[in-house]
Amino acid sequence: MLADETTEFTVPPGHVLIERGFPGLGMFLLESGQVEVELPDGGRIELGPGEFFGELALLTDRDRTARVQAQTEVTCVALARDDFARLLDTHPRISVAMLGVLADRLAGQILG
Repeated sequence: MLADETTEFTVPPGHVLIERGFPGLGMFLLESGQVEVELPDGGRIELGPGEFFGELALLTDRDRTARVQAQTEVTCVALARDDFARLLDTHPRISVAMLGVLADRLAGQILG
């Protein structure tokens, strides 16, 4: 069950959840609050409840490319790298659903 493989936590405003250049050990799903993502080109986007972040480093097996900071108190669910890989193997439709979000994000960076 997915709930058994995740960790829920809450952080205060200003807390840095992801720092550029560090290894990607997991991904996050926002349950509540707002985060700001500072993109490699200096652009910024905000994410809110129901959105995810941190997946790119897991999919590419590269270091983090963005910095993510809580703008409000944030509650997230964290999913570790190995659990994420198992989840995608077990439920490949999740990969397909994520592709649309990733494509939109990349198009925004390129077409920005």
